[in-house]
Amino acid sequence: MKSFKTFAVSLVTVMMLCLSFTTLANDNDNKQTGVAPATTAEKEMTRLAGDEFFQQVKDGQEGYTTSQSMEHGVLVSTASETWYKLKEKWMSPLGAIAVLGSLSMVTLAYFIVGPLRLSKPRTGRTIKRWSRIDRALHWSMAFTFLSLAFSGMTLVWGKHFLKPVISTAAWGDIIYFAKQFHNYIGPIFFILLIAVLIKWWRKSIFKKIDLDWCLKLGGMVGKHKGSHPSAEFSNAGEKLIFWMLIFMGVVAAITGFILDFPMFGQGRRDMELSNLAHMISALILICGFIFHIYIGLFGMEGALEGMVKGEVDETWAKEHHDLWYEEMKAQGKVEDPKV
Repeated sequence: MKSFKTFAVSLVTVMMLCLSFTTLANDNDNKQTGVAPATTAEKEMTRLAGDEFFQQVKDGQEGYTTSQSMEHGVLVSTASETWYKLKEKWMSPLGAIAVLGSLSMVTLAYFIVGPLRLSKPRTGRTIKRWSRIDRALHWSMAFTFLSLAFSGMTLVWGKHFLKPVISTAAWGDIIYFAKQFHNYIGPIFFILLIAVLIKWWRKSIFKKIDLDWCLKLGGMVGKHKGSHPSAEFSNAGEKLIFWMLIFMGVVAAITGFILDFPMFGQGRRDMELSNLAHMISALILICGFIFHIYIGLFGMEGALEGMVKGEVDETWAKEHHDLWYEEMKAQGKVEDPKV
């Protein structure tokens, strides 16, 4: 019995020494080659599958699986890695620069150029410009667009400026609400977009006279400031904003539907390209409407009144939409001041 115990102890001792020497040898090899020691799982997988298998996985080659779903045989998608880097390393920072740059431009315009004032006193006579339906449609679209813009920007940039200053639980609630809100409000935006197109497209057709308005930059800046180039009901700037809303809005809406409902055979590339197109179209809309909002609130005297009250002063109509004013005057639609 005693000899058996001695043999067992000796055997364990020899095994421990062999294990120690093996570990020491591996460490020395790693130091010499500069390669970090592999984990147990990596060693085991390499032993079972071989280095060639992992190279194929990294290259995005499709393997075999019993699942019949699209791309389930691909463990690592190299194209998806490219999409992620493009979105996070380029789209996200460049988008932030575009939005902040637009805000900076309108701020400088206000303090350097200043708002465009009426050159003559108001007469008190008014012209009906927007109906109640027009105004309801405009403000519904404005609320919907702004809510989508802020929720979308929270999803893209919130992790950089919001997440570090609030609790993890609060961040989780905010990002969850932003995502769900964005998904459900998106279809409403598309419905309103169609209504806007049907209601206002006739007033937004470009004509030869719009070229002169563009060349003079609407009489807002430069040597033509205060010149008030001729315009119909909608000037060239308003028409540009309208068609930007329609075309970029359609792109944002369609790609949003693709992202919202990924059960119609969309593959990874479809979702990734839709995501990038959605971001680009949304950023164009956001930057464009920063200038639109600036003109309405600060950049032009009397611009907001028409969309709030439905009426504009005769002087404003004569200076900014003279051709439309002459048409309304000929039809006897210039109303005297209300007592």
